[in-house]
Amino acid sequence: MDNSLKLQKRTPSFLEILRSYGTLIAGLLIVLCFCILQPDTFATLDNAITVSRQISFLVMIALGATLIMAVGEFDLSIGAMASLGGIFAAQLAVAGYPIWAAYLITLVVAFIIGFINGWIVTRFRVLSFITTLGMGTILGGFTFWLSDGATIFEGIPASFRYIGQEKLFNLPFLSFIMLILTLIFWYLMSQTTFGRKLYAIGGNEAAARASGIRIRLNKNMAFALCALLASLTGILMASRLGSAQPTGGDGLFLPAYAAVFLGMTTFKEGIPNIWGTFLGATILGILENGLTIMEVPPFLQNVITGLIVIAAVVLQKIGQSESR
Repeated sequence: MDNSLKLQKRTPSFLEILRSYGTLIAGLLIVLCFCILQPDTFATLDNAITVSRQISFLVMIALGATLIMAVGEFDLSIGAMASLGGIFAAQLAVAGYPIWAAYLITLVVAFIIGFINGWIVTRFRVLSFITTLGMGTILGGFTFWLSDGATIFEGIPASFRYIGQEKLFNLPFLSFIMLILTLIFWYLMSQTTFGRKLYAIGGNEAAARASGIRIRLNKNMAFALCALLASLTGILMASRLGSAQPTGGDGLFLPAYAAVFLGMTTFKEGIPNIWGTFLGATILGILENGLTIMEVPPFLQNVITGLIVIAAVVLQKIGQSESR
């Protein structure tokens, strides 16, 4: 009896603490370091607002990647989809379409393409990273053809730039959109039957099928929503910049999955989750912002970011091994 109580009250080991709270602790330490090193530029309200706008794109596209990873798949076309979304919406706006129509048409096209990705994966049992790698190549080629390989900036109406550049209560619209989408997809994944089905599929697809869950439909919807979020990210990037680049979304692909992996080390260990992804994207955004303020070269920023992601994942695995 006494032994069992002692086991129940066992003090968590150092590695177990790192596994559970390491990412959050690392994020706080990063903030503290930058506050000490650059107090006049980093530790300001204006910079905090800037960071919230900068991470908005990463958070949005990473939310889609979270859905895909929840069902145990990957979508390597999200960067190309973001690029296409920005180019396509900008061209529709230049052609005279109402802004709401330019946005809506682009998002519908992205949803359909994402659904096709899922259909190919589920119908023909093709590996998702191969399918989406091929689709991303197709989308990249189509984007270059659509834009002639050039940045679109002439003729873009001011109304197209409104959402990306305006503020509300001194906060960027983009920050509000990021928070609203995070809340929506947190609710979708944690409080609805659809979200529970996605987690069931990712946890054990055979068991999910045996319980009557429609695997194909739910996976297809996950891919479709992922593509829609990637396209929305590209549209809002173009709105923010007032121009659309044929490779504008390419730089978001790896950070998006890095954010998801970081998020898997917090809140729900080893499971993709919305608030974990939000935290992961925030840490990456703060890290990039602080290193830029310190004038650290971009290549070294990539090295540091990669090391942090690898360290977080390794520490989680070490903690899991020890707990067994």
